[in-house]
Order: sequence, then structure tokens, then C-alpha cells
Amino acid sequence: MNLKEYNKKSRIVKAVMLLLLLFSLDTIAQIQRVEPAFWYAGMHNPELQILFYGKNIAENEVAVSNGIAIKAIQKTENPNYLFVTIDTKDVPAQELLFSFSKNKKVVFTKKYALKQRRENSASRKSYDASDMIYLIMPDRFANGNPKNDSQKTLTEKANRNNPSGRHGGDIAGIIQNLDYIKELGATALWSTPLCEDNDAQGSYHGYGQSDVYQIDSRYGTNEDYLKLSSELHKRDMKLIMDYVTNHWGAQHWMIKDLPTYDWIHQFPGYAQTNYRMTTQFDPNASKMDAKMCMDGWFVQSMPDLNQSNPLVLNYLIQNAIWWIEYADLDGFRVDTYSYNDKEGIAKWTKAITDEYPNFNIVGEVWMHDQAQMAYWQKDSKVAAIQNYNSYLPSVMDFTLHNATSVVFNENQADWNNGLIKIYDNFTNDFLYPNPNNLLTFVENHDTQRFNEIYKKDFKKYQMAMTLLATVRGIPQLYYGSEIGMAGNKNEGDGAIRLDFPGGWQGDNNNAFVKNERTAQQQQFFDFTSKLFQWRKTNEAVHFGKMTHYIPENNLYVYFRYTDKNAVMVILNNGLNSRKVETKRFEENIKDFKLGKDVLTNKSFDLKADFSIEAQSVLLLELE
Repeated sequence: MNLKEYNKKSRIVKAVMLLLLLFSLDTIAQIQRVEPAFWYAGMHNPELQILFYGKNIAENEVAVSNGIAIKAIQKTENPNYLFVTIDTKDVPAQELLFSFSKNKKVVFTKKYALKQRRENSASRKSYDASDMIYLIMPDRFANGNPKNDSQKTLTEKANRNNPSGRHGGDIAGIIQNLDYIKELGATALWSTPLCEDNDAQGSYHGYGQSDVYQIDSRYGTNEDYLKLSSELHKRDMKLIMDYVTNHWGAQHWMIKDLPTYDWIHQFPGYAQTNYRMTTQFDPNASKMDAKMCMDGWFVQSMPDLNQSNPLVLNYLIQNAIWWIEYADLDGFRVDTYSYNDKEGIAKWTKAITDEYPNFNIVGEVWMHDQAQMAYWQKDSKVAAIQNYNSYLPSVMDFTLHNATSVVFNENQADWNNGLIKIYDNFTNDFLYPNPNNLLTFVENHDTQRFNEIYKKDFKKYQMAMTLLATVRGIPQLYYGSEIGMAGNKNEGDGAIRLDFPGGWQGDNNNAFVKNERTAQQQQFFDFTSKLFQWRKTNEAVHFGKMTHYIPENNLYVYFRYTDKNAVMVILNNGLNSRKVETKRFEENIKDFKLGKDVLTNKSFDLKADFSIEAQSVLLLELE
């Protein structure tokens, strides 16, 4: 080969390499995101809409391999988005290849996996009234991996001295303490959101998410979340994801480059919700008030998603289903449920439960009237008046929470005060299609701490927890209650979301370990554990019927029972001991002769009167 031929070949090689480099760069530039990143074969709804994102990606034509049918290709006013809908009906798990062409020439391709589902995935069992849910804020629970406390790619860094800052709790810390949670009697774990929240401040609560397909790297990785699910299942426990349909954070990558102007509600830009959820069903409400409730932003840093936009709605449906499949989830809790577009959120909920018929979803419907809350439960007769069905299996029992927040300080009963408030809460159960599927609680991450209200009064804690463990519904315990944790919400949300003692290296007190708890922490823990471990074994308090008796002198008696088992619960909220006159309760005592107190093992003759101490509770299994 002479020098002239060599130089010619060298130029050709360089040109080819340059073309390959340009092709590679074009591929990188063209596809920046694909969501969902993969999917599953054999889904109930075979249509899959894949979002392809990259600069001017909409200029390309799209094809897919293996004879897969493309049902639709949707472009928006933003050329950086392509929404491609394919039909996966009867398509086995495999790898697909999407080809993107310009001027009839393929300029880049993208592999896409259809994965195999877990066996019996569609019929997975969810949480129900036989469970007790333990609610944690992961940033404040336990720091299992201090190396991930701050991340270069995320704005807010760890600062444990800031009550509103990130403290470093993570998934590794949760996993390390699962046996503690199980010992407590919990059978399900609800964590506030773990997906990425890149807000500059207050990001620890997780409700301003910036990427809903990615676990926040300060908590760990997607694989860590999958491990959490697996470790829970090994312990016969369940994982509940806190899902947010109403809003994202302002730092979400799609908010910064909106697919469509109406992806979020605009006025234009920001307008705050009026928080008046009654406008969703009030027949006299003005259209403007109803619009401001649904479409207004919860806060300025959380743009309000427009579920009436089919692209938004489908994105949220697929994201939820993807997490269920990927992380093998056992249920959802949905934040600010009643602020969503009313029709859109019903479609979202129905799509999830169509795919998973046994899947439980509890919605946060923070209202103070049973009829208004019942409106949002699936098959509500109240909502049926307006031809509406939310398809939401469960709502949170905020009226019971309201009652428990005051009654144990109302020692002198009258017509409206004292335990009559608890009694009255259950008199309205006829409004709910399924009162057994209500989430019951005395506090959560947004409310005043129970032990703050009652100044760590152990007797009042006993009454409240026994009530929670024995009435209808699914009990939820907020982390730290079981060791007497308090904190005043009036001092800021950080005060009700304190670090769990012992979750950080160097903590003076480690309440995760028996021999390091204080005497008071141990007293609270022992009682809570005994109560909820017992609850696991008693079907009468899971799904049994309830009969209760009008409180007299702040003494409230009710029964939970099945054909085989019965439990008698006696709450004395008075300042003096009271006589329990058993003749009044013959309707439920029937042929039972003894009542054995679950908490003390003491037995009571049910054919004779007996006494109960002031501000105390008896939990009697009838024999």
C-alpha cells in the first residue's frame, strides 16, 4: 500500500469513526428518559403508553420490533416528548426494540424490556382489619447508612440540628429495625414517601417529589426499596406505599419542561387551593369555589397535577402499577385524596383495583363529618345521590381521631362531653359502605402528638390504645407512640417528627433495645406490644360485629363478637372507680361465665357486678 492509498483509507476510517461518534451522541441527546423504564407482560390492561423524552425527539417517526402493534403516537406542543402506546395483549416477556427514524433512515434505537410478572401477582392479598399498620417518617426513624446522608446531585444536605432539615434516616435503618416493629405487634409498614424530593428545604417529608420512578438517594436505591419489601415479606409483614396523585414538587424534571401547558393547573401559574373539600359535593357550591379546591395548588412549591388530562392520568396510573409490580407492594395510602380532580382520581383508583382486585387503598380525606368522609368510600350511598363513585376502598377515620384528641381530658361527662363522643362516632357507621375498612388512628405525621396532648399520661394512653385495638377498622400506630414520644406541633412540624432515640450512632438513649430503654419507655412499649400481639390472634376484633352501650358516668362498654368468640371492652374515663353492673349487658354476655383480662390475666365473674378503677380499661375475653 502506497502513502496515497494509506492516507485515503485513514481518512475513510476517521470519517466512519466520526459518524459513529455523532450517532452515539445523537442517541444520548435524543433519549434522556424513558418512563416506565420497563413493563410487565400479561397485565389486565394490555395497553402501555411509553414516554420518550429528549431534545426534539418528536421530529422522529417510531417503530417497534417483533410485530408489536403501535396503537397510537401522541405528540404535544413540546417537541421533547413522544407518547407511544403499544398493545401487549398475548405478548410474552421479551426484549423489544424501538427504532426512531428521520427521513426514512433509522437514527437511533432503544431496547425495552417486557418482564415476567410474579406468580399470582394480580391476586395479591392486601392489608385489612386483621393488620396493624406502623407509620414512620423514614428520615426521622433510623440512620442505617451515614454515607448517603447527603448527595452531590440533590440540593438539601443533612443537618440534624435543623428541625425542618434532613436528618439522615434511610431504608437501611428501617431494615435494621424491622424485628423491633414486628415485636411491637405491627403487621404492615406505611412509610411517608421515599421517592426523590429535591426541594431546597423541607425535603425530608417527601411530598414534593421530583422523580416518581426513583427512590431518593439519601434513603438508598430502588434496589434497597425492593429489599425492604422482601425483608418485610420474610417476616409475614406488608409494605404500604404513600402515593401522591394530587401534586409534584416544583423541582420535578417534568415541571421544568412541561409536556403540555395543562399538565398542571395554571391560572396562569400559581394559585392556592381554598382547602374547602366540601365544594366537591356541595350542591350549592359556586363553580369557582369548587375549581379552586380541586385545581388550586396545595402550597406554592407543589404544582397541582391535572388528572383531567388523559396523558397525566395515564402516567399516574402506570407509575402506580409499576411500583406495585416492581416492589411487590401490598397497598397504598394516597395523600390529599379529596383535593384531586374528582372524576380523574376515581378513574385512577378503579384502574389500580381492576388490575389488582384485592388491593387496598386508603385515601387521606381530612374532613370532620362522617357523611362527608363516607362520600369518598367505594360504593357510597351518599355519593350515589350524585351518581359518583370514587372506587376508593378505604378512608381515614378523622372523626374518631378528633374524639380521641379530647375525650380523655373530659373526666366529668355530660350530654356532649366525655366518652359519649366516642360512642357517637360509631353511631354513624351506617353511612359507610364498609366501616371495617376504615383506617383508625389517634395521631399521625400531620397531627398533634397524642402523648403531648395528654402529657404522657400512661392511663390515658392505655385507654386510647385499647380502643384503637378493639374497635372496627384497621389500626395505625405512629412511630414513637409506643415509647411515649411527644412533641408540640405548635412549635413546628419538626416537633411531631422527632428522631427515634437510638436510630443514630451516638444517641444517648437507644429505645430500639430493651436494656437501654428508660423505665417509662419500657412501660409504654410492654403494654403496646402485649396489646397488639394479642390483637393478631383475635378474629372478633378483626371482622366481628360490634354492640355498644350508651356511656353512663363516663363508663363506656362495648362488645366485639363472632359466632365463636366475644370480647368485652370497658373504658372508665372518670376520676373515680365505677361499678360494672353486668345485668345491663346480658344481651351480649349471654351464657359466658368468665371474662379474662388480656392485660392482667385477672378473671371476672360475669354473673356478678365488679369494679373498674378510675381512668382505666378492662379488655375481657369471654369464656
